[in-house]
Amino acid sequence: MCSKEVEIELPTFLRVYKDGTVERLSGTPYVPPCLEDPKTGVASKDITIREEPLIRARLHLPKLEPVSEQPEKLPILVYYHGGGFCIESAFSLFEHQYLTTLVAEAKILAVSVEYRLAPECPIPAIYDDCWEALQWVASHSVNCGAAVKEPWLADHGDFHRVFVGGDSAGANIAHNVLMRAGRNTILGGIKISGAYLTHPFFWGSEPIGSESKTDRDKGLAHVMWTFLYPTADDGIDSPMINPFAAGAPSLAGLGCGRLLVSVAEKDPLRDRGLKYCKAVKESGFKGEVELVEVEGEDHAFHIVTHEKKSAQVLIKRLAAFLNKTC
Repeated sequence: MCSKEVEIELPTFLRVYKDGTVERLSGTPYVPPCLEDPKTGVASKDITIREEPLIRARLHLPKLEPVSEQPEKLPILVYYHGGGFCIESAFSLFEHQYLTTLVAEAKILAVSVEYRLAPECPIPAIYDDCWEALQWVASHSVNCGAAVKEPWLADHGDFHRVFVGGDSAGANIAHNVLMRAGRNTILGGIKISGAYLTHPFFWGSEPIGSESKTDRDKGLAHVMWTFLYPTADDGIDSPMINPFAAGAPSLAGLGCGRLLVSVAEKDPLRDRGLKYCKAVKESGFKGEVELVEVEGEDHAFHIVTHEKKSAQVLIKRLAAFLNKTC
């Protein structure tokens, strides 16, 4: 029997066959949810947000105090995983371990969104999935919202403390969701208290800082974006990937009260993250902006090696941000 013929390949990430099927070449294995994590006591379960096209999520709930008359209310984190828009999952090993650790440290309720992946799902539709997931969470704050409410959210969610967060491509998604939140109403009039973006996936045609000035179209960020979204208006300078591009909307429009941006010293995307933080501060954004720089580490180190000391320090810093009261 002849093997299937490859149409196009994104090396180490995925290959697309001429029959339309997609083979993913990297990513960590699926792990099931757990009613009580043996290390942290965090409970997790998988739910469906929308049936067609499918959007799912994994909920993470910390170990709570013994039941009292009133259920304990917790900050809500709507989280978007990384993976270059095309690999990884809310249900994958690295993401599950990372969020379980963060939820235990911060004592928050996390909704890790299982959005559809490119190239099967166009990148703009990924942003739509993630916006819809945020709206679904917010619908639990009003009586006319979700027809069947998710009890963890309904019982334990504090809708005065709603956060958005993401890592790498997930941080890019969080940025685009925040820009949309600045323009559009969230159900129930919910306001996003704060957002964190760790190692955000931004790029552009013009080099910034230490970025290479030659062969920019051969760099991973450029290759990945153009491979997954070849029809993007302005290509690698689309405001979705390059928030500093000419004509990009003002970052003053970010729809959150506080923002934390984290970068890693050895990350090729570091200088973009630094510029993003500076640009938000200079844009007229009315909220607080914080920057966390981690020396000696590379891209997404806190996801890949969540138990090492530097990762634990960053996770504690994120937890402090989520718990900070205005």
